[in-house]
Amino acid sequence: MNIYDLIIIGSGPGGYVAAIRAAQLGFKTAIIEKYSTLGGTCLNVGCLPSKTLLDSSEYYQNALKNFLSHGIIYKDISLDFSKMMERKNQVVFQTCEGIKYLMNKNKISVYHGTGGFKTKNKIEIKSQDRTYKEISFRNAIIATGSKPSSFPYLRIDKNRIISSTEALSLKEIPNRLVIIGGGVIGIEIGSLYRRLGSETTVIEFSDRIVPFMDLSVSRELKKILTKSGIKFYLSTSVTSAESNGKEVIVLAKTKSGESLSFVSDYVLVAVGRKPNTKELQLAKIGLKTTSKGFIPVNNRLQSTCENIYAIGDVIGGAMLAHIAEEEGIFVVEHLSGQNPHINYELMPSVIYTSPEVATVGKTEEQLKTNKILYKSGQFPMRALGRTRACGNLDGFIKILADKNTDQVLGVHMIGARASDMIMEAIIAMEFSASAEDIARISHPHPSFTEAIREAALATTENRPIHI
Repeated sequence: MNIYDLIIIGSGPGGYVAAIRAAQLGFKTAIIEKYSTLGGTCLNVGCLPSKTLLDSSEYYQNALKNFLSHGIIYKDISLDFSKMMERKNQVVFQTCEGIKYLMNKNKISVYHGTGGFKTKNKIEIKSQDRTYKEISFRNAIIATGSKPSSFPYLRIDKNRIISSTEALSLKEIPNRLVIIGGGVIGIEIGSLYRRLGSETTVIEFSDRIVPFMDLSVSRELKKILTKSGIKFYLSTSVTSAESNGKEVIVLAKTKSGESLSFVSDYVLVAVGRKPNTKELQLAKIGLKTTSKGFIPVNNRLQSTCENIYAIGDVIGGAMLAHIAEEEGIFVVEHLSGQNPHINYELMPSVIYTSPEVATVGKTEEQLKTNKILYKSGQFPMRALGRTRACGNLDGFIKILADKNTDQVLGVHMIGARASDMIMEAIIAMEFSASAEDIARISHPHPSFTEAIREAALATTENRPIHI
């Protein structure tokens, strides 16, 4: 019988990276993907298309508002939204084809269809033409990811009341867009369409946007996005959203009891995501999920079935593609007899707005809650020559360090290229660096990263050079 050493259900970043690593280590590997293209939510309808459109919209915004100050003069600037979407689709296609190439290169068997367990060593694959195929395996990794959540009174009709999937494939730019949820997805898509001209409103139940991030970053981001024209209603809960086919009526109530109503062309429901576990037929192998559908795992990411592992969004925690990748590699290397590790404390979070937001480690609120004595240093991006040269003045870099040892505990930044600059902080923290260590390292001048050194100087001896 054709038995695989490892089968992986789901071809998102966690799944396909695990498959490649398994093949590198000599495992006979197969991957099962429900849809016709590889790459999962991230590459097809999530991370990649959203960042592609965010980049395109930023180019448009710069042409409208910023090029003139650089002496670049354009007349009659117009926007071809269909062309923008066409480019996004092409980027997605090329990337997904790249994953297909990597599967072939590494001799990984690919099965398209919905995988469901029959036993602890057999899985049945139902293809879209309703034919069935059965394969056997020694070990399995569940990497089926997640899908958008909603509420009973917020039924996503995929027409006017939409999820992030539909928001990234609209045929028109909304004149009015209401977003329910002020987390990463809502903020990024809200930024995208605001730049393209939509009247954008964000309704958030919490008293701040991106509430999991450091409070100072949350406040600064809200200030910048408000300046861009996005309207925010915080501490507000949506009670209903009804579509008449052409527009949506949204009713909401503030925590103080005030009733609000909104009329919008589209409503984006961005209230989180839930795990894709329903079609796996887990009951057949005695594997129980939590009340929210997550698969419980131990510190080896092993389920209650000893030969079946789970990674990424299906096990809970921060739903980030790079975490799923690390977990996939972790499981495979563990199966090969190695001793891998994952440092969840140093997993970065990034918001691809303009300016970008990037954080790693503890927030100030977490340090206070845990009664850890700390010191803080902050440096504004506008104080750098490099930021003035390019016009990216918004934001700051903040470093939190242990008050006694000076070890860096958290770094929070908002500013141009933060998604790249955060890596300096991660590497420093991985090696238990102190704020003084960062302050004593020479940084190129002029550069954005000088702000990291200045923040470290502010943390160490309260002696930044340029403020």
